[in-house]
Amino acid sequence: MYRSYQSISTSQDALDMLKKGNERYLSGDLSDKSDYAAEREVLSRGQHPYAIVLACSDSRTPPEIFFDQKLGDLFTIRNAGNIADDSAIGSIEFAVSVLKVPLITVVGHNECGAVLAAYQNIGASGKLKVVLDSIKPALEGSKDENEAINANIINTVNKIKENNVVKEHHTAVLGAHYNIKTGVVNWVV
Repeated sequence: MYRSYQSISTSQDALDMLKKGNERYLSGDLSDKSDYAAEREVLSRGQHPYAIVLACSDSRTPPEIFFDQKLGDLFTIRNAGNIADDSAIGSIEFAVSVLKVPLITVVGHNECGAVLAAYQNIGASGKLKVVLDSIKPALEGSKDENEAINANIINTVNKIKENNVVKEHHTAVLGAHYNIKTGVVNWVV
């Protein structure tokens, strides 16, 4: 039967769910996801995600999988470099103010092409240049690629924390670093 997280209203409970989900993912003892028809039926009446996840659009980093979650559990926003651009912030504002989601998690990852391109100052044009230019300032002083990735996560977390809607709703904002080789999620901020 479909499980509902409508009762999860605190950021700590939401964080615990994400951590337990990553532990299941790592152990291979995953939640049963075979009853999609029942889940769709319940979700057709409304959504009640318990966490917002702003993650990179890299095909190797799907949050619903590495956090072992079902349909409707996460309000997921993905873009190259997990940046808090206007579209991402607008989506966050919707989920915080309308859906009352108590936790925002920014998830970066190792080997992130967008962050590495910005760190290595690779030339770009068009809208890709906009993405890289939004990442570059956060990377100043980074000594290596791992530091650059964490700096980008922290920068995005801080930008979201400055948002008035997020402040008004006292929504927790955390950062995490997903390792695409091991599957481990480490909490950065």
